[in-house]
Amino acid sequence: MNEFIKSHGLGNDYIVMDQNNISFDLNPEAIRLLCDRNYGIGSDGILLLTTDRSSGFDLRILNPDGSEAEKSGNGLRIFAKFLYEHRYTQDSSFLINTPGGTVMASLETENKRVTFVTVDMGTVTFKSSEIPVKGDEREVVNEELRINGEILDFTAVSVGNPHCVVFREDIDEAYLKKLGPIIENHNIFPNRTNVQFAKIIDRNNISALIWERGAGYTLASGSSSCAVAAAAVKNDLCDRNVVINMPGGRLEITVGEDWKIKMRGSVEEVYTGTLSSDVLSRL
Repeated sequence: MNEFIKSHGLGNDYIVMDQNNISFDLNPEAIRLLCDRNYGIGSDGILLLTTDRSSGFDLRILNPDGSEAEKSGNGLRIFAKFLYEHRYTQDSSFLINTPGGTVMASLETENKRVTFVTVDMGTVTFKSSEIPVKGDEREVVNEELRINGEILDFTAVSVGNPHCVVFREDIDEAYLKKLGPIIENHNIFPNRTNVQFAKIIDRNNISALIWERGAGYTLASGSSSCAVAAAAVKNDLCDRNVVINMPGGRLEITVGEDWKIKMRGSVEEVYTGTLSSDVLSRL
């Protein structure tokens, strides 16, 4: 009881829990404590298995600020590894249900250890009402956003969750950390947004820095990588098979002609643990 797994995908780390194995209410206050890197376990979020059904495994994705995300690419790969290695399934492919849609995860294993996971992330959209972005119904491609007296060209994408992709000739961590929270909470995005600053290297490689909604600066993001790739293809900046390079590592993204996205990347489990009575007393 009250056991958890700690894993990461390219440095983007998550706590994984089974709803049936915890004795407390995972409310926003509890989420914030567990994700705190000084007073809790420390993570970029919590992945919670709520039910396992014949039609797929149900997943909730909880941000460290206590809010809930619709979808997470790194989280899905971590969750898929958890389900296989902790014997919830022995299938090499299975469905995972998220608030942002149902996806198929396919595993690559070595000595019964999951090393890489490919996730069919669904169909991307640039439609303003589906992301959402305020204003007339349109595809939000290469529009202008005024921030702190600057004009940024951005493309908005939904991969089941909202993204704002800004292509620049140079990308800088400090600059992203300065503008990321402002863009995340800009009133043009009713549900807030994830933010990516991206630099085109060539037709098959892009560098990206990520500001995650509800989490802040992160070393890597799967759904953000999908959004960057889709936005780059939409703007004819890259080919449909592209590698997204982030501080935490690289993800291989395929953007189909039908705008369906596939993501392939590594995943690692760090440790297993049990919450102490001291922590439980605060929950």
